[in-house]
Amino acid sequence: MAGDATQRVHDSVAVVGMACYLPGASTTEEFWNVLAEGREAIRPLTEAELASVPAHEADHPEFVPVAAVLEGPDEFDAGFFRLSPREAALMDPQHRKFLECSWEALEHAGFRPDDQDLSIGVFAGCGMDWYYLRNLNPNRALVEDLGHFIIRHTANDKDFLATRVSYQFDLRGPSISVQTACSTSLVAIHQATQSLINGECDLAIVGGSTVDVPLHAGYRAREGEVQSPDGHCRPFDRDANGTVFGSGCAAVVLRRLGDALDARDTIHAVVRGTAINNDGARKVGYLAPSVDGHADVIQEALAIADVEPHDVQLVEAHGTGTRLGDPIEVAAFQQAFGARAGAEPWCAIGSVKGNVGHLDAAAGVSSFIKAVLAVRHGQIPPTVHYEQINPEIAIEESPFYVPQKLETWDRPRGGRRRAGVSSLGVGGTNAHVILEEAPAEALPPVAEERPIVFTFSARSEAALEQMLLRHQDFLVSHPDVSLDDLAHTLRTGRMEFEHRTWRVARSAAELASQLDLKKPVLRATSSDGLGFLFSGQGSQFPGMASRPYRDSAKFREVFDYCSELTRQAGGPDITMAVVDEHLDEHAATMKQTAVAQPALFAVEYAMAQALASWGLKPTAMLGHSLGEYVAACLAGVFSVEDAIEIVVARGRLMQSMPAGSMLGVMTDEATLRSLLPAELDVAAINARESLVVSGPDGAITDFAQTLESEGFGARLLHTSHAFHSRSMEGAIE
Repeated sequence: MAGDATQRVHDSVAVVGMACYLPGASTTEEFWNVLAEGREAIRPLTEAELASVPAHEADHPEFVPVAAVLEGPDEFDAGFFRLSPREAALMDPQHRKFLECSWEALEHAGFRPDDQDLSIGVFAGCGMDWYYLRNLNPNRALVEDLGHFIIRHTANDKDFLATRVSYQFDLRGPSISVQTACSTSLVAIHQATQSLINGECDLAIVGGSTVDVPLHAGYRAREGEVQSPDGHCRPFDRDANGTVFGSGCAAVVLRRLGDALDARDTIHAVVRGTAINNDGARKVGYLAPSVDGHADVIQEALAIADVEPHDVQLVEAHGTGTRLGDPIEVAAFQQAFGARAGAEPWCAIGSVKGNVGHLDAAAGVSSFIKAVLAVRHGQIPPTVHYEQINPEIAIEESPFYVPQKLETWDRPRGGRRRAGVSSLGVGGTNAHVILEEAPAEALPPVAEERPIVFTFSARSEAALEQMLLRHQDFLVSHPDVSLDDLAHTLRTGRMEFEHRTWRVARSAAELASQLDLKKPVLRATSSDGLGFLFSGQGSQFPGMASRPYRDSAKFREVFDYCSELTRQAGGPDITMAVVDEHLDEHAATMKQTAVAQPALFAVEYAMAQALASWGLKPTAMLGHSLGEYVAACLAGVFSVEDAIEIVVARGRLMQSMPAGSMLGVMTDEATLRSLLPAELDVAAINARESLVVSGPDGAITDFAQTLESEGFGARLLHTSHAFHSRSMEGAIE
């Protein structure tokens, strides 16, 4: 049995990321809300939208003024993908949306496209290139200028959807465009699964994209065709009279289950088995589905997944809502599953097409994501517009029922929630996938509340602002998110872009509250290199190294060495004040200059060495005051032994100087000097309007009051002496 379980992990694939742009939903969370609430995203076109429809078309009695509308297919951030405006204008919206969707799916999975340790493949397909035929080809000046070859090959033809993603993202795995009509994207999932199991790639971006242009055109429901004359798709219903074609784009990221478990990826569901076949000539016509062909592919997928029909509690069907197509499909399921065993049906059957319409090349992956979300949420969504069964469907003899409301999906005794997903393509290529819920996750240890740094970056300041707002929405709706995981993903699972900012928070609520505040946005000229900053006296506090001393062997080793060197140089014992968590006992000790300076040096030097041992080595260092000694030591100016001897002597001598104070002042240098008493010195110019003055205690107190009366901001610093002033001259010799 253990061997069987091991083989099952080897042959299974994890769904680790998802993204979608669908009618009524631009995220998978919005998509789930549409499904769970039983909403229809097919909508009537507005008067303004219909204005672009030719009068002879709009006035035709067969014209249906509705659409499954995809918002924003005409919007695209060309600069983000390093494309020129001209290149973007030439590119089919199907390719543009799939670029965006692929990037978001990778981010959702927590992977960077530039991770060269992973072989990342792309398997995808798109619909007819109407953009080329209707928008570009009629532009004779454009065609004359560039030629059909360039326009077709660089930005429009179906053959180049997957390879365009691989090129823009610099992905090195297999890149295959799949074209099997309506079953395209579910067949792509099968192809990607096989590629992963065979070791051809480590990660796969899989999906489909369909964008019909013009975008808001409506359609004519001709007699004898499959389009609905009333603008609604009613899967399996008595009044089903056709489907509504629409636009959409979706992508998933797949990984071998064993690799995903080892890496502790978020696993949304597991692909247990997939199968594809073709009907051949076993049907009444080329456009029709086949009972036998569809039943065969379902049975093959069940066998590959090593799952019995009664282990499947949900079937997401192709379900086009046509009067003849739905009965054929349900008959195939009945043939594959067998007759009902017992009085009650035990498997729900549904179709996403009632919600978002028939999305052609994106139909299969949309159904797949619906099933993944249902398995993950433990709920079965209703089938939109279903009231009574199509009389041609003998459902009472089958194990199936059509859900009419959101249902709780309890796990079967001793088992897992499982779903089947079908997609049928005109021409007879069928696909079926068996999904099950992810293995139970081990609960992580309860994290101790502590400040955590969260880093954000984007290609533009406007995009960065939108990123912060999206994270704020996420935190509000997911207050129990692991902050450690979130910070890790932001740091390692996201590309580094030019515009950057950061936040520090201890809880999800605290982080959410900070994300709409204005903080500095840094503009990085290069993402290469790492800088270390070393602070001066005043940044120390009792117990400041308790955590790294406890958790890092390298830090502990280097700090203990520095502490011993400090004692040998005649300095104080700095260990307890720095690593003991009983803070109050050491507060007075840490204010002493003779203690603070060697303590700061030891902590900063040990932290730099610990970071270096983890591969984080600086290309530049900057130190302030005491921190300059740490930077110089690490740069090889002098040895750590010599540095500590200097620091101990420096701290002892500076502490022996007359007491004094330091004051931070928010004004410019000229204004400050015009107000400065003779006994005070300008100690530091940190920024244009951030300066520090230093001198005797009484003079500092009086000057602070003067500044307050003049309306200038001032703050007393936590120091024991008037550093960086003439009062330190006695220590220079």
